[in-house]
Amino acid sequence: MTTVLIVEDHPTNRDIIGRRLGKRGYTIRFAVDGLSAIDSVQEIQPDIILMDIGLGDGIDGCETTRRIKQIPEVAHIPVIALTASAFETDRQNALSAGCTDFDTKPIDLGRLLGKMNQALHVQAVS
Repeated sequence: MTTVLIVEDHPTNRDIIGRRLGKRGYTIRFAVDGLSAIDSVQEIQPDIILMDIGLGDGIDGCETTRRIKQIPEVAHIPVIALTASAFETDRQNALSAGCTDFDTKPIDLGRLLGKMNQALHVQAVS
């Protein structure tokens, strides 16, 4: 069973994404801010992380991803950036921070699942 850590500070977004992925058989875990995400990643070692880039309190999603990628035990875990912004600079910032891929909100579940499957496949081949 694939474990997904959803890092999202907005409760409605957390609930929607979590329920939709849970119905597809994923094990879902949540973190509400960057620091708790870093702790959760080390504790549960999820298969993939969905990272809200616009986290409101503390460190943002890009900085959280940078810090996760500096921890050798979890640096291999793919991170997909999620944001309501579709600007190319946001995409580039997320990828530069170490995100594997980038998707926009509102979430198109089919598109997100495709990106997740691709990221998990690349990780398995590596």
